[in-house]
Amino acid sequence: MTLEEMREIALSFPGCTEGMSYGRPSFLVNKKFFTRLRREDDSLVLLEVSFDEREMLIEAEPETFHFTAHYKDYPSVLARMASLHPGSFRNFLDRRWRKIAPKKAVKERDAGVSAEPSAPGQTGERRGSKGSRKRSTVSG
Repeated sequence: MTLEEMREIALSFPGCTEGMSYGRPSFLVNKKFFTRLRREDDSLVLLEVSFDEREMLIEAEPETFHFTAHYKDYPSVLARMASLHPGSFRNFLDRRWRKIAPKKAVKERDAGVSAEPSAPGQTGERRGSKGSRKRSTVSG
């Protein structure tokens, strides 16, 4: 992933603002840390990653995922930007965004996403009357 792709993905999240941290791009949502690019190794700091998930990611893709002693006690992982797939980056950020964005923004974004038509044969997810999730398959 390139710097431009990374920036475009991060800024696509509602309320995301760009700044600088240690002379490198850093992103906030709702005045809370979203992600940043480390100067030392061009890795992105990704939060909301459990210790078990981090271990699995590092084992499965050691060329992409790693951590340093500083991050060992935090639910996070570092991802080398050059080898991180843009879709994976978006998924990590989505998890973090949902935790730190204003609840109203999350509801509005979810309403917008669920209102988009699904492609024929695509499996989608919709909410039931009490907020429960229901799987549905749209056929064409």
